[in-house]
Amino acid sequence: MNRRVIIVGAGPAGLMAAGKAGERGCDTILAEKNDRVGKKLLISGKGRCNITNSTDVEGLIENTPGNGSFLYSAFYTFSNWDLISFFNEHGLETKVERGGRVFPLSDKSSDVVETLMRYVRKNNVKLFLKSPVQDIKVKDNKVKSVVFADGREIECDSVVLATGGVSYPGTGSTGDGHRIAKNLGHTIVDLKPSLVPLVTEEQWVKELQGLSLRNVSVTLLNKNGKKVYTDFGEMLFTHFGVSGPVILSSSRHALDYNYKDLKLIIDLKPALSEEKLDKRIQRDFEKFSRKQFKNSLDELLPKKMIPVIINLSGIPPEKQTSQITREERRTLVRLLKNLELNIVASRPVKEAIVTAGGISTDEINPSTMESKLVKGLFFAGEIIDVDAYTGGFNLTIAFSTGYLAGINC
Repeated sequence: MNRRVIIVGAGPAGLMAAGKAGERGCDTILAEKNDRVGKKLLISGKGRCNITNSTDVEGLIENTPGNGSFLYSAFYTFSNWDLISFFNEHGLETKVERGGRVFPLSDKSSDVVETLMRYVRKNNVKLFLKSPVQDIKVKDNKVKSVVFADGREIECDSVVLATGGVSYPGTGSTGDGHRIAKNLGHTIVDLKPSLVPLVTEEQWVKELQGLSLRNVSVTLLNKNGKKVYTDFGEMLFTHFGVSGPVILSSSRHALDYNYKDLKLIIDLKPALSEEKLDKRIQRDFEKFSRKQFKNSLDELLPKKMIPVIINLSGIPPEKQTSQITREERRTLVRLLKNLELNIVASRPVKEAIVTAGGISTDEINPSTMESKLVKGLFFAGEIIDVDAYTGGFNLTIAFSTGYLAGINC
């Protein structure tokens, strides 16, 4: 009789693991609690699905601040370039965009899910939809069977838990796998939001809600003024604080400080030194010398931002630009180069892109993804205590660990 494998969770890690197990000739069952596969995958990358990144393996590790070194085996066994080749060979064309982000040529996440489903079907995987798993039974420290919520029990040789984290619970990621693993003796490292918008103390952000800034530099400082993280790119103001790519990546480092006692410094004009920015402002003031200060910044800043900057600068809005002192101008320059926000919290984990924390990597064999505590139990994807920045890195982790679990389960 063929080896029977049950994969729990039909996200990227579970689909890859199921396809590989089926390809090996295993009698493979893919169990999914939802009525469809890949629900989180479908909304990833704003519906475009940032499959992976075109960097090298060291780049993948560097962009995985949450236990990146645990993934050396996974990344070298099935790298990002192997993943790109996999999709290309299975009929999905890809393209590389800014920052090495890899997307399907069609810009449709549904094409990614369909490609994975074709792969799963081709390898005779049995798909059980609307089939939440309640428990895994173990005998003599080895996986024996899987118990479903409806009472069905199916014997098997191994199980791959690929149920995701606890972010975006509407997609089915509600911590089921962590509960099951904990019952089997595994340690669950505290589950926290990562790649999550940040909440600020300052209320003026509400006036900028919806404003997106490109090509800004952000720096995160701890309460001692030490630089925690710096990044360059795009950010967004919200009614509660800040979001956008550079903020989401910096949030991973804010997590280490429990999202408290941190300052976010925004450089609105990173291409200009203070001296050059001062000269630029002088030219604008000369050009608009007959205007009031409040009407002199249109060429320098987005319209929505002008009232906020004027207020923070302390320069009277009605003051003629020709009357603005050198010191007032310098204050404006410093403000534009060092716009300060105090971070007081993160948004809840349900709004996070990924979950930090999960099954302790100390209890998983990095070469196979098998549990060190229970024979025949494997883990893949976000359920593990690994997490990365935005840019396709978290999906790479899911696919690579799914592949490793699939060839070893």
